[in-house]
Amino acid sequence: MDWRIFFTAFGTIFLAELADKTEFAVLNLTAKTKSPWPVFWGAMLAFGIATLIAVLFGEVVAKFVPENILRFVSAGVFILIGILTLLGKL
Repeated sequence: MDWRIFFTAFGTIFLAELADKTEFAVLNLTAKTKSPWPVFWGAMLAFGIATLIAVLFGEVVAKFVPENILRFVSAGVFILIGILTLLGKL
């Protein structure tokens, strides 16, 4: 295993997910149900499956789309989502 890639992925995702809407949803669900372990395992499974889908999709896309184009499109989509969020359209 390439530990540098592992820790880069871990650090990037960990920092990106801090205080996002998913974390607040988990916090709210835990407070509402007072069942932290089922919420934890359900959230972990959901995030794991979503991540697996992204990894598999990324592997396929990387075979057909050059990295520089992929970065440009990803950045554009990210910016568009941010603008739509600010405008209240998303």
